[in-house]
Amino acid sequence: MELSLSRLRMLRELHRRGTVTAAAAALHYTASAVSQQLAQLERDVGGTLFERLGRRVQLTELGMVLAEHAEEILASVERAELAVEEAQQARSVRLTAGVWASVASGLLPDALASLAAHHPGIQVRTRELAPEETAGAVRDGALDFSFVIDYSGHPMSWDPALTREVVAVERLYAAVPAGTVPGATATLGELADQPWILAGPRSHFGRAVRVACRRAGFEPATTHEVEEQFTALALVAAGLGVTLVSDLGLVQRPPGTDDAIDVVALTEPVMRTVSIAYRTRATRRPALHLVIAAVREAAAAKGLGAEASFGLPAGAVDAADPRGPRLPLP
Repeated sequence: MELSLSRLRMLRELHRRGTVTAAAAALHYTASAVSQQLAQLERDVGGTLFERLGRRVQLTELGMVLAEHAEEILASVERAELAVEEAQQARSVRLTAGVWASVASGLLPDALASLAAHHPGIQVRTRELAPEETAGAVRDGALDFSFVIDYSGHPMSWDPALTREVVAVERLYAAVPAGTVPGATATLGELADQPWILAGPRSHFGRAVRVACRRAGFEPATTHEVEEQFTALALVAAGLGVTLVSDLGLVQRPPGTDDAIDVVALTEPVMRTVSIAYRTRATRRPALHLVIAAVREAAAAKGLGAEASFGLPAGAVDAADPRGPRLPLP
């Protein structure tokens, strides 16, 4: 009996997620492809591994035995790969990263250009996911590392199986229709009566902004619920409401909107960190740390160095932030 590692990964995901569709989504395959491979795994083993219960799938006793061993086998394979890479001080390796739009456009181009120039053997492939999904994909082995975010007023829960290293610190700004705010700064409370353009409350960004607004004493009246900052900024430019946008999010500003949007600093700063998350057992992986260093360098060049802090006092916008109260637009 020969067991395929890829089929064992599929069985592991099926056990974790309960449906073929969810397992396929986690592994970036079609559901039919996963079903075919699992059927082949049953033929390889010579027994029934799972049975359907409505829309969900339940592993048989034989399936549970194999799934438990699959966890051990796949973990051993990863440890072996990392040990070989470390022993060879490998600099020729392919890594898959989880990204989202503002990181992909604001940090990755410069970081990957630096890697290509100084460490051409390191290849980084990317998959765009919602920020809430990237850490789970790393934990499950679908990604080698991912970018994750954490907000000053709304920290995210963390998995002890993962390690994260901060690579950038961003400030959030109010993006408002031109002329809405008379000065260069504003409090969130001064925007309480404005219509808001926000990501949904299930997203980490959407929750963090709502928490910040509640702390300022109001519930934002959301007239447009959109997930992409490019779309939110286009709506702001049309005069349809206000939103918050990060330093990297400003890279996504729609063309031709310079005169239609004012980017205003908040006197009570809302900050967020951008970190790279990876499985803790990969801590000694040389290529991974070269990638982290390149991303940190790219962030520092944009004034978003990881040495920044969440501890900025209220009213300290000009003194604490060398970028000034109103960002120059890229």
